[in-house]
Amino acid sequence: MNFDTYLSAGNQSFWLLIATVLPALSPIGISVFFLALTEGAPKELRQRMATRIAIQVSVLMVFFMLFGAIILNLFSLSIDVVRLGGGLLLAVIGWNMINAKPNEELTEKPAPPFSTESARLMSFYPLTFPLSFGPGTLAATITVSVALLDSESSGVIAANLLGAIAGCLVAGSTVLVCYRYADKVLKPLGKSGVMIFLNFSAFILMCLGIQVAWGGLRNLLGEVLSRGVA
Repeated sequence: MNFDTYLSAGNQSFWLLIATVLPALSPIGISVFFLALTEGAPKELRQRMATRIAIQVSVLMVFFMLFGAIILNLFSLSIDVVRLGGGLLLAVIGWNMINAKPNEELTEKPAPPFSTESARLMSFYPLTFPLSFGPGTLAATITVSVALLDSESSGVIAANLLGAIAGCLVAGSTVLVCYRYADKVLKPLGKSGVMIFLNFSAFILMCLGIQVAWGGLRNLLGEVLSRGVA
């Protein structure tokens, strides 16, 4: 095979990963929750958190693209089990955001100050996992990895992986941009508008978590019923 073949394979893998993972990643939508959960953080600290989250998301995508299927097989886990557990976790986070504090406290009391340590911990949980890199992104990443490894040529597989890794870095960059400028996007809404929007977004997050969990549970129940009939 010539260089053009490998270049074409890498290019196709790049766009396959972007088209598959970016909708699941949904950086624009998730940036709303980033803004809500970092309320009270100074602008500089929030930007550092956005950078850390983007790096962690990129690393997780690359890691699970390369080793995700192996890890799931090692623990005898299926994608549907991951969807069920991750969806329930998202639903709980959304519920906690809705009931964290009443609207009166949001308007009358300043948010508690952020420490560097709390920001570092929050950057991974829940902001990186499961909000930014959730069960949907995990499933999409592993699905892409299976498709990329489906070749008899080691050169094509290497080109596929390199193209997909580049796609992971680009996807992580979109997370960085959306999170760093989330406050500017919502600024025209004003304080009351942002409050309403964040509460509504928390409700949507809870619903999305339930939907993801139901998708996994439905597939698991279908598998059990099909085995019972057989």
